[in-house]
Amino acid sequence: MAFIQKKERSKERTIHCRFSLLLLDLEEYYFEQHSAHHVTSNITAQKRPIRGSLKICSKSLIFEPEPVAEPILKIPLRDCSKIEAIEESAQNPFNEINFSGLLVVCRQVYFIKEDNIVAPYKIERGERAFIFQLEVSSKTEDVAQTLLQLHRASCLDKLGDQTAMIAANLQSRLARTSFDKNSFQSVSEKPHMECEAEMVNPLVTNPGHVCITDENLYFQPLCGYPEPVVQIKLHSVRRIYKRRHGLRPLGLEVFCTENDLCSDIYLKFYKTSERDELYYYIATFLENHMVEHTAESYMLQWQRGHISNYQYLLHLNNLADRSCNDLSQYPVFPWVIADYNSAELDLMNPDTFRDLSKPIGALNKERLERLLVRYRDMPEPKFMYGSHYSSPGYVLFYLVRVAPEHMLCLQNGRYDHADRMFNSIAETWKNCLEGATDFKELIPEFYGSDSSFLVNSLSLNLGKRQGGKMVGDVLLPPWASDADDFLQKCRKALESQYVSEHLHEWIDLIFGYKQKSCDAIAAHNVFHPLTYEGCMDCDSIEDTDQKIAMLTQILEFGQTPKQLFTTPHPQRITPKFQSMSRTPSQSASLNELSPAVSEDSSFEDLTEESRKLAWNNICKLMIVSSHKIHKEAVTGIAVTRNGSSVFTTSQDSTLKMFSKEAGLLQRSMSFSNMALSSCLVLPDDTVVVCSSWDNNVYFYSIAYGRRQDTIMGHDDAISKICWCENQLYTASWDSTVKVWKCVPSDFSSNKRSQFELLAELEHDAGVNTINLNPAGTMLVSGSKEGIVSIWDATSFELLHQVICHSGKINAISFSPDSRHVLTAGEDRTLKVIDVQTGMLISSVVSEAQQRCFCWDGNTVLSGSQTGELLVWDLMSGKVTKKIPGHSGAVTAMWMNEQCSSIITGSEDKQIIFWKPQY
Repeated sequence: MAFIQKKERSKERTIHCRFSLLLLDLEEYYFEQHSAHHVTSNITAQKRPIRGSLKICSKSLIFEPEPVAEPILKIPLRDCSKIEAIEESAQNPFNEINFSGLLVVCRQVYFIKEDNIVAPYKIERGERAFIFQLEVSSKTEDVAQTLLQLHRASCLDKLGDQTAMIAANLQSRLARTSFDKNSFQSVSEKPHMECEAEMVNPLVTNPGHVCITDENLYFQPLCGYPEPVVQIKLHSVRRIYKRRHGLRPLGLEVFCTENDLCSDIYLKFYKTSERDELYYYIATFLENHMVEHTAESYMLQWQRGHISNYQYLLHLNNLADRSCNDLSQYPVFPWVIADYNSAELDLMNPDTFRDLSKPIGALNKERLERLLVRYRDMPEPKFMYGSHYSSPGYVLFYLVRVAPEHMLCLQNGRYDHADRMFNSIAETWKNCLEGATDFKELIPEFYGSDSSFLVNSLSLNLGKRQGGKMVGDVLLPPWASDADDFLQKCRKALESQYVSEHLHEWIDLIFGYKQKSCDAIAAHNVFHPLTYEGCMDCDSIEDTDQKIAMLTQILEFGQTPKQLFTTPHPQRITPKFQSMSRTPSQSASLNELSPAVSEDSSFEDLTEESRKLAWNNICKLMIVSSHKIHKEAVTGIAVTRNGSSVFTTSQDSTLKMFSKEAGLLQRSMSFSNMALSSCLVLPDDTVVVCSSWDNNVYFYSIAYGRRQDTIMGHDDAISKICWCENQLYTASWDSTVKVWKCVPSDFSSNKRSQFELLAELEHDAGVNTINLNPAGTMLVSGSKEGIVSIWDATSFELLHQVICHSGKINAISFSPDSRHVLTAGEDRTLKVIDVQTGMLISSVVSEAQQRCFCWDGNTVLSGSQTGELLVWDLMSGKVTKKIPGHSGAVTAMWMNEQCSSIITGSEDKQIIFWKPQY
């Protein structure tokens, strides 16, 4: 249990302290404490006073006695009929001086943790008097006046007035104090800012002062509890997240580990501006922080198997404002197993698993029909489910055995009825399928490694069920030998082939496009309007009672995560990936166009191994030779299959033929007086095809050394050409891509060729670049206005159109497995698009424009506007290597199939030959 483990780590510092903020009411503050003795109301009684600590809280007075056998006393201020400082002439039999103390008369008192046992609170009603003798007697009158002021707040009729008066008291206390700079770890630290905030833990908040320096983040609780100061070293911070707290953008959570479920500190600020200032100050210590921590960057890592299903769900929960410190927004994980009765768990059988495309409430057809009848007859605003899939009550339902004090805090000192508790995995799943109001999902602990939440190791008295059996350990399915085995098999199920192929469907429901609007209705995924982000503007509600009631309802009922995706989530790439059975027809056609990974290339194949080795060494590129062969910028590079001849085009309007072996320029051809934009060598190595700004495509015969054919195909400059299976694809600034059928036999002779126009693909702006996938079944185009279009190259149907960049697209390419498209834009970003869904799944910002690139799906080698070659790791969004090369922008790049030879061209008029070092 994440927050339980965090509490355990700090237990050594508070080993003698039985008091906890969980003894306070929800939204109550702990202000101050005083050493005191509890003496009986009968001053002449010969009972020794009990020494302890008197806690002044915003709604109660709590006395924690030192003897652990004695119960903690909690006196609600609203139930007090008298609070006063007293001076008695009678002598105290133990110190023989005039007695003075604090007299409290109340109608109700709670007795908690008697004999240091966590159990439901004992409540004693009826008028009683308590006398507390403060060790510093001079403070007695001040404490009495403080309690009287808080008592007046507690007795106000309107809840809003109570809250306002307590808040004023709190702000007054914070204003009278400041962060103690003697707490700095080093005298040389330089403070950047100081402000007031509250440290947030499950069900409790602790007000105090925040101070951040050039080395550390500090929080100093107003009451000095549970420790005088909390310190976070800035250089140890790994992740930070802005949070909604109480539906307002006031939270900030800081993690010092990459994959830990629970943060190191969660702070709630009183002003959004202060939260944001602290956030950006810490972010300066995190390299590429804003890029690393996006849903899209994690999606790309997950899709390609770099992070597990568990890790991905954890990251999505974090990005969607879910936190282990906020039980109203606790991380939500799916039920994935549907079989809790078999003796063996068969993870190869699809029937073992829950249908992840449906919310819990829609899994049972009969129950769903009943809910839909009620939904249709319901007045606006309509909702299908009367309870949520995640709420504080549901979280503690699962965790009561390890977090009993949290449950007692939530339920005013009581446990739930024994028969309604978490008694059995199978019973709980059955109720989620059949219960009229039970639609809860799971929590991450079901896929963790700590099984203590399933075992009553604390020997808690959780009540007696019907039939007389005491509530003990959770009853496990027959296929689990013990609690550890149960969690291990749950983890295996979560990472199984079936779940990996279908998890994106559940993500669509919880974090994605099926969370809201008509898509949610169609998916039977509609909850109460108050559970959704942006459903209510708290500041616009003038009636404070109504505002507090609304907030309380939202926090207790549960909250839907922040929506992270607005289009269908891509499927994970798995070793046996095939087309899905439940996808839109367009996506199904994409699956047919995209070959399965096993068909694409084998990792056991020697060529694949050599490519992998070359890409692993791509950071170690060295220059073999450089040659200045053009008078203007190089625009295209093509190489014959045997690698002997290199052809380049340039804005100087020439096509050059360079001998790699001899290191000499062999030929120079000019077809017009306008720039040539790209070139390619046809598969038989007999013809070079060039595109020109004069709207034409030129075919140059290598054998005959002259222009053989010309296609006058466009109304504006041709920007890029591609070739596959005797079809030529031409992109133009006239806003079209044209597809031409060419007869291959014509190129083996000196005859003029025949060209048939097969298709004309219309765009809304000039097309700057195109690329075909390796199989030639899909075409992608990038426009001058930053729009990416993905086309079916067999039917010429437009599959997806994505607004991708804010300027023109410089370069575009499919990944080797055809799953993704990478683009480089004028706006200095690299972006990755999922081909199946058309979703933009990653965006990386560069210091300068990247004009061209090659990539293997994970690593990118790009040519920069600065003349450098950059090596990118798309999983982290970082540049791993900058390689100096050209003196001008790198405008063209060619790489052979084995990735063992690379050629680049530039605005500096040079071509450079590169080779990876091994």
